[in-house]
Amino acid sequence: MKKRGRGDAVRGTAIVLTDGELLTVHGKTAHGLLRGSRRFAILGVVDRRHAGKDAGELLDGARGDVPVFESIGAALARLPAKPEFCIVGVATHGGRLTPTLRALLKEALAAGMSIVNGLHECAGDDPELAALARRDGAAIIDVRASVPAEELRFWSGAILECATPRIAVLGMDCAIGKRTTAHRLVGACNAAGIRTEMLYTGQTGWMQGADYGCILDALRNDFVAGAIEHAILACVRDRRPDLIVIEGQSSLSNPCGPCGAEILLSGGARGVVLQHAPGRRYFEGYESRRCAIPPITREIELINLYGAEVLAVTLNGEGLDAAALAGERERLRRELRLPVVDPLAAIGDLLPIVQAYLDACAARSPGGTP
Repeated sequence: MKKRGRGDAVRGTAIVLTDGELLTVHGKTAHGLLRGSRRFAILGVVDRRHAGKDAGELLDGARGDVPVFESIGAALARLPAKPEFCIVGVATHGGRLTPTLRALLKEALAAGMSIVNGLHECAGDDPELAALARRDGAAIIDVRASVPAEELRFWSGAILECATPRIAVLGMDCAIGKRTTAHRLVGACNAAGIRTEMLYTGQTGWMQGADYGCILDALRNDFVAGAIEHAILACVRDRRPDLIVIEGQSSLSNPCGPCGAEILLSGGARGVVLQHAPGRRYFEGYESRRCAIPPITREIELINLYGAEVLAVTLNGEGLDAAALAGERERLRRELRLPVVDPLAAIGDLLPIVQAYLDACAARSPGGTP
C-alpha cells in the first residue's frame, strides 16, 4: 500500500459514502463535497435510504446530476467509469469507523478504489484495510492523521505585522454550517471583485480543495497557533488577497470541544460572522445530557472580550419551516441590532458588510503590511 498524506497530488473522481445519513447533520462532509469541490469530481453518493434520487435535489432542492445509489456495487455497475476514490462522507460521534463503514471501505478497496477518510480513527491503522490496499495498489488517505513532527510550527508573532483583513466564521455549535457559510461567502466576494481566500481548519475544507489552511484535529495542541499563523502568512505571501475568510470549528462555549479562541488570538481575525441555529436548543450529540447552547448574546459578548467584532449573524434553519425561520431572523435583527442573513438563500447580503469592514480596516492601518 502506498499511503499518501494530504497534498495537492490527491485529486480525481470519487463516490461518497453517507451510510443512510445524507440528510442529517452527520452528513456534513458529503454536504460540502456536493456543494463544490476543486479536489474531487463527485460522481455519486452511496446511501441506502435515498437511493434513486438526485443528491443535490435532496440537499438543496436543485438538481446537481449526482445520483444516489443503494450500494457500491450499484454505483460501479451504473457509472460510466470506476471512480478513483471512495470518500467517507459522514462524521460519526467520536470519529469512529462504524462496522458498516468499515465493510463499505473493504468493498471499495477490493474494487480497486483508493479511500479518503476524514474520521478520527485512521483507516490505515486497520490491518485488514491496509492489507487490501497493499494487495491492490490502492491508497488510504487519512485526512486527520497526525502531522509529522518536522512539519509542526510554534507561533512566531510575525502575524502581528500582517495587515490583511481576516474574518472568522464562528458558530454557536458543531455541525451548524460554518464551513458552508465560509465557502459561499468566499465565492460571493470573489464574484464581486473582492479577492478572497478561504482558510480551512477541518477535513472537509481540504477535501473541497481550498489551497491554504490546517486541519486542527491533526495537530498537537501546542502547535495549533503556529499552524494557523503559518497558513495565513503563506496565503498572504502567495496570493496577496484583499480578505481571508477563516473557517471556524466547534464554538467558544462548547464543553465537548471549545474552539475559536485560536483563530481570534493567534490568527488575528478581528471580524466575525456568527453562525446560529435558533431551532437547536442543546449542543449536538449531547441532547440527552441537556447541555444547553448559551444565549447568542452571551457568545457575542465572549467574542468581543477576545478583541473581535461580530459583523453579522447567519442562520441555519434546522428544525424550522420557512415562516419560523423568517420570524427568528426578524426577532434577532431587532434584539441584536445586527444584520441577520440566511447564507443559503441570500449570501450576497453579506457583501456590503464585508466591504464596510474592509474600508474600516484600511482606515485604521493605511500603511500596514499586506
